[in-house]
Amino acid sequence: MATVKAKYLGDLRLECTHLQSGTKIITDAPTDNNGKGEAFSPTDLCSTSLAACAMTIMGIYAKNNGIDLTGAEIEITKKMAAEPRRIAEIDVIFNMPAKGYSEKDKKILERVAHTCPVHLSLHPDVKQNFVFNWQ
Repeated sequence: MATVKAKYLGDLRLECTHLQSGTKIITDAPTDNNGKGEAFSPTDLCSTSLAACAMTIMGIYAKNNGIDLTGAEIEITKKMAAEPRRIAEIDVIFNMPAKGYSEKDKKILERVAHTCPVHLSLHPDVKQNFVFNWQ
């Protein structure tokens, strides 16, 4: 069974529907690739998926070990390459809340972030830079 259905709306825009929840998102081509840049581009979603997946895996570990990650914020920067046009590098900066994490917990959380399925699925040529700012 499909996970998502997408409909091309024209003008380089798609409406994507998550079938289980009914949640919809719109994608749009970026302005540097013939689009209007009025919504996430597919490569923006890929980069965002890396950060969201890593944070989710960290959240699973944290939930199972009584650690509160609520309030963590993530900054994502995507860098594109040409010929072929592709994602070359993704910078993911985790700004962690001041909650007195132990050095052991910090080390484990950083390590589990690198085990997320998106991180492991992206081509090895895509540089994935994770930075953790612990308060």
